[in-house]
Amino acid sequence: ANFFRERNSDSEDIELRFVTCQSLWKQIKLETEQIQEDLNKQLFDNLVSFLRRSHSEFQKKTTTWTCRMKSREIPTAALVLGVNVTDHDLTFRSLSEVIQNSITPYVALLEAKDCPGIKNLMQKLMGQLMNCYIDVDSLEGEDYVQVSQNRIRCSMTSLINWYGSVTKKTDSETPSKKRTSSSRQWQSPPVVVIFKDMESFTTKVLQDFIVISSQHIHELPLVLIFGIATSPMIIHSLLPHSVSSLVCIELFQSLSCKEHLSTIIDKLLLTAQFPFKLGEKVLQVLINMFLYHDFSVQNFIKGFQLCILEHFYSQPLSILCCQLADAKKRVNSLSHGQCESIRRLPSFRRYVESQASEKQIALLTVDDFLKETTQKLLEDLHVYHENYFSVLRCLHVLTSSLPKYPLGKQIRELHCACLENQVWETEEYESSLQLARMLNKSDLVTMLQQCVEIFVSSSGKEFGKTVEKLKKFLTQFQKLEAEAFQEQDVSVSSQKELQKTTDLYHLQKTLLELKESRRSKKLSKFEMLRSEVVDYIDSLVRNYLVPADHKTLHEIVYFNTASVLRGHLNAAPRTALHTALNNPYGYLKHQALKSDGGSISSKAPDICIVYKLHLECGRLINLVDWLEAFSTVVMAAEGPNADGASSDQVDDIIHARFIRAVSELEFLGFIKPSKQKTDHVARLTWGGC
Repeated sequence: ANFFRERNSDSEDIELRFVTCQSLWKQIKLETEQIQEDLNKQLFDNLVSFLRRSHSEFQKKTTTWTCRMKSREIPTAALVLGVNVTDHDLTFRSLSEVIQNSITPYVALLEAKDCPGIKNLMQKLMGQLMNCYIDVDSLEGEDYVQVSQNRIRCSMTSLINWYGSVTKKTDSETPSKKRTSSSRQWQSPPVVVIFKDMESFTTKVLQDFIVISSQHIHELPLVLIFGIATSPMIIHSLLPHSVSSLVCIELFQSLSCKEHLSTIIDKLLLTAQFPFKLGEKVLQVLINMFLYHDFSVQNFIKGFQLCILEHFYSQPLSILCCQLADAKKRVNSLSHGQCESIRRLPSFRRYVESQASEKQIALLTVDDFLKETTQKLLEDLHVYHENYFSVLRCLHVLTSSLPKYPLGKQIRELHCACLENQVWETEEYESSLQLARMLNKSDLVTMLQQCVEIFVSSSGKEFGKTVEKLKKFLTQFQKLEAEAFQEQDVSVSSQKELQKTTDLYHLQKTLLELKESRRSKKLSKFEMLRSEVVDYIDSLVRNYLVPADHKTLHEIVYFNTASVLRGHLNAAPRTALHTALNNPYGYLKHQALKSDGGSISSKAPDICIVYKLHLECGRLINLVDWLEAFSTVVMAAEGPNADGASSDQVDDIIHARFIRAVSELEFLGFIKPSKQKTDHVARLTWGGC
């Protein structure tokens, strides 16, 4: 909110823009969380089933030799999540909540960075299970955790004793008349230990923990979950056979990150539910960031959030980027300045130029008439989106059934092609139609059935006749079953003639004759009907898949500034460092740090002074000269009342400040020690940023 106010202090309705932005993001965030929950539901259900099954098998008391051999095996789930490591944290948090709500309250999440040794692992494990805070650094030389007023030694024996006490306490607190088969399992719930990044754990730590745990598995119902980013084979690479034989592993595979992204785009961007939309170039930037950087769905969503913030910050008319009913109400309260902002929109200018002269004058001079027209145009834009996404899905059904994918296999690729230009004018679209005119009957019928379902479920109100037309096509196809393969014999005989022809001249002659015969040949009823279906789909595309930038007032709901987004996402650390060190006022906003031109302010941080001085030097920098220059700049702030020290002596405090600043500059990579001269350092960066 402060960012909006500071950067838009002279803008109208800044509070309303911020509230609208916040409300929109809250809706999108809730929808995103629901989508991710639905996508992970199958995986979590399988894991919960595994935990229930493992726990029930542990509870069984048998004396057969096979079960005695398995009694030391720890039930283990190998959860393969993929290389999108930044998304794993959210997945494990959700999994932990599901397990705690349905299986057991005893769940521990362990990370490799917190468990360099077995002692640290036990501290973290017991600290999480006992709900106490563990400061590993402060306990570096101790093997105890603080629970209430008691100190408990971090060992498997202590963990077993604690588990026995809490389960016994739970058992005594549960009335006997309320015990059922499910609550009987709850009396000794399993202890679930999740290794979030198994590949990063030290081999010795994993081996020691598994060996120790297997020796006490009959006393502590332990279940392990290994989070794996690469391949399940990493388990056998990290653990020798003597250790891996102590775990009973079951493999679980999560949904691929590409499928996850496709669902997010489908539910968030390719819908008329949310008024905010991304332009083609902006969407391509986010998709490229996903495909060529980290495959992180969470980072894609953060980029989407950044687009929303940037749009509401930079577009004064973004107060109308809300649900249609609210937008119409807000139009009535627009000020004269906001009406002028609408008149300056390029799409609105094109709209005005296409109107009669009397209407042009009214639109440019009368605010009330402008508001009425704006309401109608916003409603047209909303209807356009409802129709656009329905026809887009229908076209995707057609193109995805083709043997090749000129317009792309994913619906997001088709969407980008439609936003970029008039898709029916592209070569890829023409190639798709040619391939569609060769589809067989079963593919066409399946495609038509799916299109009917899309248009029936569509919120668009203009597709009643479309549904009737498609159903009519389906009825006609049902009547042509007997005639669908009429000309197979002709094609077979033609192929036999071609096989007999070996001379190149006669082969070309035969092919030309076949081509002429096909031109003169009368089309069958099936081919005519197929061509009619493809032509009808083509007419829908030309009517409804007009690019968004052809629609009036699209600037209000579309964010198209890809260069701004690329500047935010593609980090330029050297430029940022140079700006911060050369002009600290830009970041600190302190008036004393303002400097004219290339002057060096004595009030600047030490590292900024040292950095500016080093820019004036050559390849090698004399540390003594550098220190004297630094001292001169710093002492200038104290004026003539400074202590009367000799010019050859530098105050110890200033000397220490200089050494620290030079060390920080070396850490940032601007200088390095020189082997040529011991009292010099070498400069590493050159040129402007």
